[in-house]
Amino acid sequence: MSHIIKQSLRAMLAGVALAAIAAPNAMASSHREAPFITKSPKIDATDFYMFRSYEAGRSQFVTLIANYIPLQDPGAGPNYFQMDPDALYEIHVDNNGDAKEDLTFQFRFTNTGKDAQFTIGGKKVSIPLVINGGPISDVNAAGTNVRETYTVNVVRGDRRSGARTAVTNATGGTTTFDKPIDNIGKKSIPDYAGYAAKHVYAVNIPGCSTPARMFVGQRKDPFVVNLGETFDLINIKAPAVEFLANAERNARDDLAGKNVTSIELEVAASCLTAGADPVIGGWTTASMRQGRLLNPTPGANAPSKEGGAWTQVSRLGMPLVNEVVIGLKDKDKFNASKPSGDGQFADYVTNPTLPALVEVLYGAAGAKAPTNFPRNDLIAAFLTGVKGVNQPATVTPAEMLRLNTSIAATAVGSQKRLGVIDGDNAGFPNGRRPGDDVVDIALRVVMGKLCTLNLGCVPADAPAGAIRFTDGAYLDETFFTAGFPYLKTPLAGSPQQ
Repeated sequence: MSHIIKQSLRAMLAGVALAAIAAPNAMASSHREAPFITKSPKIDATDFYMFRSYEAGRSQFVTLIANYIPLQDPGAGPNYFQMDPDALYEIHVDNNGDAKEDLTFQFRFTNTGKDAQFTIGGKKVSIPLVINGGPISDVNAAGTNVRETYTVNVVRGDRRSGARTAVTNATGGTTTFDKPIDNIGKKSIPDYAGYAAKHVYAVNIPGCSTPARMFVGQRKDPFVVNLGETFDLINIKAPAVEFLANAERNARDDLAGKNVTSIELEVAASCLTAGADPVIGGWTTASMRQGRLLNPTPGANAPSKEGGAWTQVSRLGMPLVNEVVIGLKDKDKFNASKPSGDGQFADYVTNPTLPALVEVLYGAAGAKAPTNFPRNDLIAAFLTGVKGVNQPATVTPAEMLRLNTSIAATAVGSQKRLGVIDGDNAGFPNGRRPGDDVVDIALRVVMGKLCTLNLGCVPADAPAGAIRFTDGAYLDETFFTAGFPYLKTPLAGSPQQ
């Protein structure tokens, strides 16, 4: 590729948004994807979803889901998985295609210890558990030993300098919301689904006349992936349906026993779009203060002092980007970057290495890498949006999910897990629904599926474009509920009552 072409692509492309597609050998969505973030799992974004709500009667809404804290073991007490009160969690929306946020929803958390005590031998002694007695069922129940709350602001314009106003409870106007305790077990919280449902709030977003819905809490991890074998040089018995009968269901899901923490908003589409363009882009980030001073003699909830400007340390839009598209030396840099600066990562798109790895490992079975450079098929689908599907009227190429809010949701029972490449334009990469199997979609697109559709390339460019690649861990809409908050009740630490 000439130097001139590379320079041009740097200027016009959001390089990293090869996104999910160039990701055949690491389908972990975004779990522990960069060296620095492994030190701070509370601010590690795992998945981001954005889709037209398909719950009955909610078709004019868009659901945004940002998942954090990966690989949660259900029984990991006694502290479980509280959000970080020193962090700033954000969901960003670009509604004019310029790769900059126009709306940002900011979440801040507070953990308040109640210091429940028992009298032991005449002395009051603090107990070590988050529940201090019998079972609980209500918001901020008396039997809880810690209360986790959060506030939400909406910022219009730049996330740091724009106009900031508080999101309020539609019932009572308060600005503080409760997050449910994680699913400890049946004895502590006999009806966790009912308990969690009491933490779904109707909220008023300033500047939006239609109330939204909001939930923050633990859920069953919605991502499905054959994680161990995939990272082991794609050590899957056969990565394509043609190579093994029923291969799409033949491997284990390594996240089957894991939970995650979800930040969820369901907002009227009209409150997210701008002007006549129905296309929006979205991504999530987490930031920490620049400075941390450890307390040598910490008291309760005071192990450190945080200060300085907010510094972004986690970023996620399209699934799979930082794990397998970005080079190891740039993974932390990507997590600190903004979509508007994605041109700095252009080489990872113009010269993708992962399709070549698939060919090295499975070329003898016909898995030949595409030959078209630059990969215009990937640029169209994942950097700019697909023209006629989810490309904004004017667009600055950048890595983020893009959703055409004018495309109606596909009803429950009719969704296709492979989304757009299987004719369901309400699915990935037009946004992302919980039931979109982004791993299988990614495998097929990176190996040239779009060339077979004459999108940015031609069939001759993709010798393996018709192969139905898969990681063998199956996912579709039946893995989820039919309404908000869509993700299933988290697995209990103790399933026995």
